[in-house]
Amino acid sequence: MNDFPATQYVVAFVFAVAVAATVAGALIAVLTSRIIRSVCGLAICCCGLAGLYYFLHSPFLTLMEILIYVGAICVTIIFAVMLAEPEEAPSRETRRQALGWGGAALLVSGAVFWGLARLGLGHDWAAPARRTSEGTVKDIGVSLLTTYSLAFELISLVLLVAILGALVIARYGRTKP
Repeated sequence: MNDFPATQYVVAFVFAVAVAATVAGALIAVLTSRIIRSVCGLAICCCGLAGLYYFLHSPFLTLMEILIYVGAICVTIIFAVMLAEPEEAPSRETRRQALGWGGAALLVSGAVFWGLARLGLGHDWAAPARRTSEGTVKDIGVSLLTTYSLAFELISLVLLVAILGALVIARYGRTKP
């Protein structure tokens, strides 16, 4: 009689939680006035997005979303905030200008959304490409160490330079003008 088993209710609930976390985190990141709260919203949004990647059967992207965006980017932003100089409070005129720009940004984003929705719903989409590999972590590792080895090494060098730069800044501190 019931074509919808109980496990699918749980899966639907977990999917709804992932979507809600993504949307709520994005709203927190955009609408709050404090940078630390914005970073926390970004972290929540990225965790929800990682859940959506998991539902797309991509555990590697799920792990990379959590490690790179939540673990690295959010922590880097928090360190940058901690090292930054405190600013003066914005004046009332600056706040009014920000509200004007916010309204304009809302109108432009609504127009872009409407245009993309019309484009996406109004045209036939091409058939998906044929899968050439399973897309497992092993396949990605083999590709990184054979086909894309130069790019992989260049990324590791860039990360090494960034870490050394952070150590130099932390060791000697910033000089004030």
